Parts: sequence; C-alpha cells; structure tokens
Amino acid sequence: MNIKFTTKVFGAVAGALLLSTSANAACGKMQIADMNWPSASLMANVDAAVLTAMGCETELVVGATMTTWASMDATGKPDVAPELWANAMATLVDSAVAAGRVKVANSAPMSGLGEGWWIDPITLDANPELTTVEAVIARPDLFPDKEDPSKGAFMGCPAGWGCQLASINLFRAHDMEAKGWKLLDPGSAAGLDADIARAGEQGEPWFGYYWSPTTMIGKYDLRSVDLGPFAGDDNWNSCIALAADLCADPQKSGWTESRVNTLVSDNFFYNAPAAAMDYFAARTYPGSVMNSMLVWMGDNQAGGADATTYFLQTYPEVWKAWVDDETAATVEAAM
Repeated sequence: MNIKFTTKVFGAVAGALLLSTSANAACGKMQIADMNWPSASLMANVDAAVLTAMGCETELVVGATMTTWASMDATGKPDVAPELWANAMATLVDSAVAAGRVKVANSAPMSGLGEGWWIDPITLDANPELTTVEAVIARPDLFPDKEDPSKGAFMGCPAGWGCQLASINLFRAHDMEAKGWKLLDPGSAAGLDADIARAGEQGEPWFGYYWSPTTMIGKYDLRSVDLGPFAGDDNWNSCIALAADLCADPQKSGWTESRVNTLVSDNFFYNAPAAAMDYFAARTYPGSVMNSMLVWMGDNQAGGADATTYFLQTYPEVWKAWVDDETAATVEAAM
C-alpha cells in the first residue's frame, strides 16, 4: 500500500495542472467536509483526488453532520458535504435547496444503505425460503435464545437510539412474542457489535437490528430481511417511531427510507468545472464495495487518505465510470 498517496496524488496532479492555470483560476479553492465516520472520510478524500485532477485547489476540513450543515447553509462553506444523512433535517435541507443556497449533487451516493433487520448468511443459505420477515418470524427455532432455547432470539437496538423504539413497535406489530420470540437488549452499540461478532465467528445464527454501510455488515456478510412495503409516514412518525405507550396499534412496515445526499454550495455549482457536477451525479458507491472498504479500513486502522489509495487501486472499474478518460488518466498517473 502506498501510504503517501494523498501527498503524492495532489502534488503530481497539481504539477500537471501548472500547464493549465486557467483551469485552477476558474475553479478556485474548494473546501470538502472530511466528516467523522469512515465512509464519509473515504468519500471526501476520493472527491479531493478527483477534483484536484479536474483543476480545483481542494482543502479538506473537519466535518460532522450538524456542524457541516449549519456552516454550509449559513456561509456556503464547506463547498462539498460528501455524505450528509439528511433524515433529521430534511425540511431544512429542502428549504435551503429551494432558496438556492445549496444544491443536491447526488441524492443517493451509496446503494444498499439504510436501517433494518438482518440475519446471518449461514442460516439463510441453509434455509433459502426465508425470503420475508414473515418467513423468518415463523421459524424461531432457527434462532434459539441461549437462556431459553424454546424461544427465538431477536437482538434489538441499544437503549436511547431511535431504532430501539422502532424495533420494539415492529416486534409488537408482528406479534412476535406470541409467536415464540424474545426481544433482547444489547445494552450498547459495543454490545450489539460484540453479539454479531460472536455469532459470526462461531458460526451461530443471528437475527436483529443493524444498518448499512458498516464494517459489521461487510465483515459478517449479514443479509437484509425484507420487511415488506413501507406503511406510510403517519404510521411511522405517529406510532412506530414513538415509545410503546404512545403507539397503541403499530402496523407492519418496511423501515423508513434513509435519506443520504451529497450537497454542494452555490460557489461550487457555478465555479467548479462542468465535469465536476457530472462526476458527483455519477458517483454512487455500490453497497458491497463500501462495506468491503469499511472492513478493510477497520482491519488496517486506516483513515480516509490511506483508504483512497486502496480504493483507487482496487476498484478502478467503479470509479472510472464516474469520470472522463482525461480525469481518470490524471488520477492514475499520480498513483
């Protein structure tokens, strides 16, 4: 692995672009939020490499969901938020887009993302008929609880997380207790991860809540359970997402859609090369690739910069589809 890739790629690309000062003058200096979780940091560093190849002067700045959004909306900086999970601020984002303060450069920068219920691959491969949540719920015997093997074990979400309330209410909507299931509390995020790791490493069955893209989904190849169609915002927001005592009649439902956007500033939209917006529109990371990258980052204790080296070298068939041949050649020449 070339751990000096970031310096090398920006230096080499910048050197090549000295022959075209007009490109740098037109684009100017663009700030990219290097947000504080692995997938977003990878995206930010890949974006920086590509935009540098297109003639921009890029600067990575520390970011987080709320602080990045507040700064971008109020000041127009940073210019790029590569992976903004917008569910909690959808109205604010839509208002800013309508007012022209920001642009949605990509409404789905990753495929296969979202929250939901998952099962282990060994159980699914041995029981391919488990194609729906109803089929899984009908077989509590396949997921025996360690303390009471006569019951199936469903691992819920850590206390204090919104997903805990949703999982409790969906558990109730499917009448799972009456069908032979126990709802388990992992205690914490670390406890949830440890339970998945234990099952995965020991080849044991596992059924419960998680989300993607994540290291755990990629490392243990958990398979998403089809929860069925989404039953509407009213059912979700007015019942499923609330405490059980405020949700008298929960209805079965698929998980509410996770909204993740790549946002850019007006400054970027008007001053970056035209090809940059085309790049962002095309830049969708396949879920399987992102999960694999997160596993690699975890195993190698790698940050976004080192992960960029590995990603560009390992998945050229993915990223080259996002850019024109000239940009791809410039990035490759710097590696």
